[in-house]
Amino acid sequence: MSELEIVTFGCRLNAYESEGIRARATEAGLDNAIIVNTCAVTAEAVRQSRQEIRRLRREKPKAQIIVTGCAAQIEPETYAAMPEVDRVLGNTEKLSATSYASDFLANAPRVIVNDIMAVRETAAQFVDSFEGKARAVLQVQNGCDHRCTFCIIPYGRGNSRSVGVGAVVDEARRLVQAGFNEIVLSGVDLTAYGADLPGKPTLGTLIARILKHVPELKRLRLSSIDSIEMDRGFFELLAGEERLMPHFHLSVQSGDNLTLKRMKRRHSREDTLQFCETVRRLRPEAAFGADLIAGFPTENDAMFASTLALVEDAGLSYLHVFPFSARKNTPAARMPQLPRNIVKERAKTLREAGDAALQRRLQSLTGSTQDILVEKPSVGRLPGLGRTPCFANVHFSGAGQAGDVVRARIEGAEARNLVGQIMSDVALERVPATA
Repeated sequence: MSELEIVTFGCRLNAYESEGIRARATEAGLDNAIIVNTCAVTAEAVRQSRQEIRRLRREKPKAQIIVTGCAAQIEPETYAAMPEVDRVLGNTEKLSATSYASDFLANAPRVIVNDIMAVRETAAQFVDSFEGKARAVLQVQNGCDHRCTFCIIPYGRGNSRSVGVGAVVDEARRLVQAGFNEIVLSGVDLTAYGADLPGKPTLGTLIARILKHVPELKRLRLSSIDSIEMDRGFFELLAGEERLMPHFHLSVQSGDNLTLKRMKRRHSREDTLQFCETVRRLRPEAAFGADLIAGFPTENDAMFASTLALVEDAGLSYLHVFPFSARKNTPAARMPQLPRNIVKERAKTLREAGDAALQRRLQSLTGSTQDILVEKPSVGRLPGLGRTPCFANVHFSGAGQAGDVVRARIEGAEARNLVGQIMSDVALERVPATA
């Protein structure tokens, strides 16, 4: 039996592009194949992808294995050296139907990875279906012009480039027509949106256009943002537009100013605090997440304490904690490294602080009424799963299909989830999303 399987590592943008890969590969008629879309953000991500490729080969010895994504773009030789791999494609090539056509594959070299820095445009992928998902992701930007000392991703993604405003609005409209009530705008450096386009529209401008020209869209959410780059238009929308979801995941990395300078970040500790304060003034219910690196080279106890304190000082409750992982050919890899036991212990301490902060936030929502996006319906005695506007998990009882936006009374909190009951006496307009 022929089939096509996509295995995805890494970020939300990679997950979005995997759906584009699925569409392009299906269009080309590719079958009996496994496409592995890799991540390069840490050395561990690369290791996990190689481990998975070996497992896939053992389980499906006759399938064609194609490896692509950021790790394949940055270090194609790593995957070319694996006997389990049939083909290596770069990040540009993976989104072209031609790359998966049988006549092309029959004559093409085993490794097809071109210069990502030569790419100047990013096109909308027109993905209308997200397998098993209640929300849609819409890529509006790719690449990054910044060179943080720890980061290898610009060499996998290339320079910053944006999808035109009109194309984004058209794609958002198409997604709503396909049945999605919530769309997540995504990019490698989302807040850099528009700097390369005629007229230099900002992210705030793009959000305003989407909400104006796609009035049927119920919920618009942002993926990870660089708060220092947020424009005035964003804050103006935040104050008056309830369809813009009040959950913001910040690319913070550290709460210590000297460490931030050594990372070559563009913000300070005070900038993060100011952003959170401003957003809370405009939307008191807002929630904040953050990427934080534990054990960056030269980080001493006092520097780490500043990062740990930022969790409470800024009111961060959704943490993505990364133990520092030196990436070859980055400046941070040449800095004095910390012992791994210290790095791991600091990461553990940050995660514990994040868990405690999340529990406090969930407890504060007990007794409230929330409009939740249903991700999984309840089945029998098994509760359903949904998300509040501020992205809290809700295990609920009561009716609600995947993709519905329904109202729930929050009755309590346990572990990392809220517990709620669908309010049957409240009838919200429902448009089932494509699962």
